[in-house]
Amino acid sequence: MTSVLGVALVLVLSGSTAAFVTRGYGASTHVSITREALLQIVTETCRDVVEAAGLEFEPMGVYPEELVRACLGPRATGEVSAAKFYSALQEIYMQNSLVDRDFANSPPHHFNSEAFIEGRSLIMEGMAAIKANVHQENFQAARETLGRVLHTLQDFYSHTNWVELGYTEPNIALIRPDLILENLADVDTATCSDCASGTCPNPILPYILKEKKLTSGYMGIFSSAKPKGKCSHGGATDKTSKKDPRGGISKDERRSDNMALHNAAVSAATAASLQLLEDIRLAVGDNDFLRMMGIARSSVVCFVIDTTGSMSDDIDEARSIVYEIIDSKKGTQDEPSEYILVTFNDPAFGPIIKTTDPDEMKYNISQLTVNGGGDIPEMCLSGLQLALTGAPASSHIYVFTDAPAKDIELKDTIEALIRSTKSTVSFFKTGPISRRRRSIRAASYNDYKDLALASGGLMIQVSKQQLSEATDIILDTSTSALVTVLQQSRNPGKQEIFPFTLDESLKNITIYITGESITFTLTNPAGVSQSYSEPSGKLGTIQTVGNLRRIRLNGDKLKGTWQIDINSKQPYTLKVTGQSTITFIYDFVESFEGPHPGYAKLSGRPQAGQPANLMLSVMGRKGTSSITIGEVGLVTVSGTEAVSNGTTDIGNGDILVTVDAVPEGEFVVILKGTDKESNSTFQRQSTTQMSVSKVIIQAMVDSSVEPGKAFELPFSVMTQGSGGQYIISARNDKNFPMSYPNRLDLTTGQYANDTLIITPPVDTPSGTDVTLTLEVKSSSGVDSNYAVLRISVVTKITDFIQPLCEVVSVLADECPKDVSQCKPFQWKLSANLTDGNGTGIQSISLRQGEGTLSYTSLSSPIVQADYSTSCCSQVVELIAVDKVGNVGKCYHSIVRSAGPPSLTLSLALWLCLLVSVVVVRT
Repeated sequence: MTSVLGVALVLVLSGSTAAFVTRGYGASTHVSITREALLQIVTETCRDVVEAAGLEFEPMGVYPEELVRACLGPRATGEVSAAKFYSALQEIYMQNSLVDRDFANSPPHHFNSEAFIEGRSLIMEGMAAIKANVHQENFQAARETLGRVLHTLQDFYSHTNWVELGYTEPNIALIRPDLILENLADVDTATCSDCASGTCPNPILPYILKEKKLTSGYMGIFSSAKPKGKCSHGGATDKTSKKDPRGGISKDERRSDNMALHNAAVSAATAASLQLLEDIRLAVGDNDFLRMMGIARSSVVCFVIDTTGSMSDDIDEARSIVYEIIDSKKGTQDEPSEYILVTFNDPAFGPIIKTTDPDEMKYNISQLTVNGGGDIPEMCLSGLQLALTGAPASSHIYVFTDAPAKDIELKDTIEALIRSTKSTVSFFKTGPISRRRRSIRAASYNDYKDLALASGGLMIQVSKQQLSEATDIILDTSTSALVTVLQQSRNPGKQEIFPFTLDESLKNITIYITGESITFTLTNPAGVSQSYSEPSGKLGTIQTVGNLRRIRLNGDKLKGTWQIDINSKQPYTLKVTGQSTITFIYDFVESFEGPHPGYAKLSGRPQAGQPANLMLSVMGRKGTSSITIGEVGLVTVSGTEAVSNGTTDIGNGDILVTVDAVPEGEFVVILKGTDKESNSTFQRQSTTQMSVSKVIIQAMVDSSVEPGKAFELPFSVMTQGSGGQYIISARNDKNFPMSYPNRLDLTTGQYANDTLIITPPVDTPSGTDVTLTLEVKSSSGVDSNYAVLRISVVTKITDFIQPLCEVVSVLADECPKDVSQCKPFQWKLSANLTDGNGTGIQSISLRQGEGTLSYTSLSSPIVQADYSTSCCSQVVELIAVDKVGNVGKCYHSIVRSAGPPSLTLSLALWLCLLVSVVVVRT
């Protein structure tokens, strides 16, 4: 049997060509085109935001780290990390690459075979989903769709004859459904001449060029059939290219025979990408656009709080710590960029509350009250599931409870979400510890320990009276630029010496040890030691509360190799953290071959018994060039290290790491290298634990879903281990109705296919992001794997009417012709804005101009906008966005013409650029 992705995989493995080269060093690729456009639009947005705040935007160089520092640095003091920005870029790149793997034989995804209308529909549907997702603050879903949409848009310029027709600007109709895709060659129109060599510079027929007919190459992987006289895509794996007319018009790669056309296609694709990104930016606003791109302070504070009757003291402490975070970190980079609150009780949990406003968070947590309880276990994991799916990736989540989880059946789902999001979960467990288990499936506090360990967090057990001391860890970890130097655990405990390297960039270094009956000795590079019995010593301050030891190092002479000697017969964990701009992000990936090879992120565990590939991005003070990578390896929690087989720079700041043998058991990624800026050796470690599996799950989401409509998700499962019956389970974070098989019979090495159906309720808000976790486990429970998928719910769009603008009056007669005399004088403009029969205007903003803008109620059929400013500011541009994201731009200038005196102010430039951004799904 073949898998649901089998056809796509066969296509790429057979060498099909589907797009610009996806990745590659020293060439124009989908990644380099996307990167250039993203960095340019983010730079422009950051400049506007910073300068609007009255500050100077001064990037020190061209690296993403320097861009983020210039964007965030002027507004707050402290360390600025680019990790979120890098992660956002990688998500977009990965989804861009997946179009070549998952939709290799789909003409609309690549504008092959003259599928112009269908290709544009994919772009429009994607843009609508992106804007709806951003309005619901589902930024990851928006980024994933953005990567796919950009791929299709960019392919238009390399797969059609747009640049051969002499066009140098993008085709605006691709993102404007109100415009017609004009002059398309019909199916009976011949478009190419024969090219026996297969590398003719321009085989487009002369009359096609003269009449400006738009065509694209036909692509045949399994068949050479194409309409008579039609152009082929070209290339060794395109069977149509061997049929008259032979050759092809693809400009995917730069060759000697097509260099000028390839360069023109790259230029147009980059400009088109910018055009699409600018439209999204205008629709969602600068701040949310930057949040979508990961330009935000690193810290996100997320609390999951038990509100049963016994939790009154714990809630008071959580409230106190939130107030302290808000008040003490205001105006610094450590001030959280977002606050998230989830409560749980029994049987209720949620909703998730998210805000960027600290005062709103204060109010929300001040309103918490306790009620209910009595049977001890609570719905803790249901609340945690909401937090993991609602918080940004790599968040720090803090759970307050005094009871085990009633919903223990969610434990595997929580572990899958932890590994997928790389978020860190720490539990603050108060009250007595009961070791009784009510049943085989009943939870114990060890379940919290397991989840904390899997995420790289801590399980802290204290009395209610000690809780206020233990919560210092929240102040430590709710900071920007937080990195982990080392994290290990031992179960059972034993005596062991743990070395770790501190570099010059590290600040606020803290060591955490959890466990019972522990002794330890800390030694610095100079041989100076401090034991566990010295609360305040030469090396740092030791705080002991419950099962937690918190060691805060003194702030001088820290560089070099340290060691800590720990001795305990009980299980324990060790974690060393600090603040630094030197860090890394990574994903396990699998390669796909062909003329346009790429890498796809694994959604699940790496395969057992196989080499593993990691895509790594290392951040230094001045980009990757300021870092020398020493070694990258996988280290188990028991300490056995598997060093990588090698690293390869594949361009655009990406490092491919190959590991020949993945260790058995739970493991993490460790990175060692040198910071060239300080000539200092550094060490960093990932926090999320991973393990291997012999089970493989394949599933992909290829479109959004409408409210009230059933969405079918085909999936395939295979095992390289023992065949037999495997248990299927699936959950989604919105509790939407689902149907799927409970079991599948697997034969070793063969895929079994089935389908999951999920139906969002008819009243689901447009832009809702559903996180679906699909898990497969052997009947013995020995092996399992998971896939985490995101599905966007988007209402069908029927409004293509962009806001319109009509100037009512311009009063600028007092403005002097001599601009140097402008300061004492003012000019005014009044305009009426309408949305016709559309959904109504949602927002009006000032894009250009330094004056004052006011307007009447947006709910009125006609909105009157009034603008006034100094005569020194001679241009105004208004942006009107309707409720489904259609954008209208209105531009007016009072710049005096150099023409004859008869030219009056009434003839000043007035231009309304009416931009529509959505389309009916096809």
